[in-house]
Amino acid sequence: MRQKLSPTAALLLTIPPLLWAGNAVMGRLVSTLVSPLALNFLRWLLGFLLLLPLAGAVLRPSSPLWRQWRRFLLLGLLSVGSYNALLYLALNTSTPLNVTLVGSSTPVWMLLIGRAFFGVKVSRSQWLGALLSISGVVLVMCRGQFAELAQLRLLPGDLYMLAAAAAWAYYSWMLAHPTTEPGAIRADWSAFLLAQVVFGVASAGLFAGAEAALGQSHVQWGWPLAAALLYVAVGPGLIAFRAWGAGVARAGPAAAGFFSNLTPLFTALLSSAFLGEIPHLYHVLAFALIMGGIVVSSRR
Repeated sequence: MRQKLSPTAALLLTIPPLLWAGNAVMGRLVSTLVSPLALNFLRWLLGFLLLLPLAGAVLRPSSPLWRQWRRFLLLGLLSVGSYNALLYLALNTSTPLNVTLVGSSTPVWMLLIGRAFFGVKVSRSQWLGALLSISGVVLVMCRGQFAELAQLRLLPGDLYMLAAAAAWAYYSWMLAHPTTEPGAIRADWSAFLLAQVVFGVASAGLFAGAEAALGQSHVQWGWPLAAALLYVAVGPGLIAFRAWGAGVARAGPAAAGFFSNLTPLFTALLSSAFLGEIPHLYHVLAFALIMGGIVVSSRR
């Protein structure tokens, strides 16, 4: 039986898309200051250092973490190491329209992965909710002019984002199936997140090292980059991951996946705020479609 979507779960699952929208905007703003894989590594290295005073005990040799290190290694690799790196790569190698449209496949990946790997049946209402939600994303990104969709061309970044969406979907299902996680770690959000980040930042470091070895890395230090790193580490990083994990635990991965489609809507609104543009009617219609998809998909 699917879990009921409570107001608390809805709030928790709305916070990450808002912060991730800021992450996408920030990622584009600092693309000339830092390369994508270096940005991902620096972001999570800072997140690791911020978590260390809160939950450093989880890394002690006697910690139960090490008995389940393979699970936490996969969690960290899928989220910190893979999803975020692929997202920043996509923002640097594809158009925002293509990246967001491909990213809107996350709810579909949620349903497919849940069915294929976790034995969860997909209902008609969930498929209908996926269709409504993706329609809202398409409406936002083509700015109400569907003729613009004919101009789409697949770019390398589209494949990066497709892989990122699949990685995030599998990660979310793993969060909802903590069959082997020690209770002491699961009960403490900072310890649970640090247990993932310690492996994720290691993989992010390897990817950043490969980027540097290929001569593709660059970092222009200064206050603008420092402020950007602080934001993406604390907001889209720690706070968003904490809220997403708590929301998935309450609503389930399938329903949570539809909330990720709020990200392009929030991105459009934030871009409008920064650029001084007034929101249009299609923003309202898109919001109604996305929320309709969430409501329909979460019905039991």
